[in-house]
Amino acid sequence: MDLDTVAGELYGGDLAEFVSARNAAAKAAKAEGDADLAAKIKELRKPTTAAAIVNRLAREDPDELRELAELGDELRDAHTRLAGDDLRALTRSRGELVRRIVRGLDKMSDTVAREVEATLEAVAADPDTAALALAGRLTSVAHQDADQWFTLAASAPPSTGKRPAKLVEKAEPARPKRASRTGKTEEDRRREEEERAERERVRAERERLRKEAAELAKERAVVERDLVRTERAAEQATARVEDLRTRLAEAEERAERATAEFEAAKEAYEQADEAANNAQKAADAAR
Repeated sequence: MDLDTVAGELYGGDLAEFVSARNAAAKAAKAEGDADLAAKIKELRKPTTAAAIVNRLAREDPDELRELAELGDELRDAHTRLAGDDLRALTRSRGELVRRIVRGLDKMSDTVAREVEATLEAVAADPDTAALALAGRLTSVAHQDADQWFTLAASAPPSTGKRPAKLVEKAEPARPKRASRTGKTEEDRRREEEERAERERVRAERERLRKEAAELAKERAVVERDLVRTERAAEQATARVEDLRTRLAEAEERAERATAEFEAAKEAYEQADEAANNAQKAADAAR
């Protein structure tokens, strides 16, 4: 028994039985004399419903989840290159992919659907979350800032511990030797000015992208609200049409009955009239 095997079985099992299965595994580890493993098993957290759904997706159909993680890598690379057009296109692709994945899942409540969508957004935003999701080991909804890579400092290394070459060059530029112990060469001052200008440019571009992302978020909210209203109106119109069809069918049925009753009454009247005429003739003949 080892922690990785136990975790794989727990996060791949039935969510309703997670706690009891975890406690049983910890008890078994303790019975085998491995108190340290038992303690680590007890620390494994039960996943939320949304996290469990993503974990199941990683086991049953991981292709779209892997595509989402790769899209996150492309987004981070586009940010590193300050490629605004690529960022916008990739952001749209990310949103479309997330919505496609959610639509392909089983029916769920609106709250859980929103949590699943937030988790999928986090998979694209954070490599560590992506790794956990692909391993099927998520425990809770990862609330990530959608613009996380817009606010990272240029010198901060990503979670892999390795910085892209371009960032290293910007954060650690090679400097010439100083002309003296206390002074700076012209090249030193020129490089400092260039670095300062570059930082300002990056800051301005980051702010522009942040504002653009905020505007896109507002537009998305408006579109989604309009879509909900349109769907609701369509449902109401459909219900109205069905009601009118039902009423029309009932009216046609009543009209058919009335016509039949009229024909029957007409026939009875004609028969009564004929009988009256015959009776009158018989009376005239008797006189």
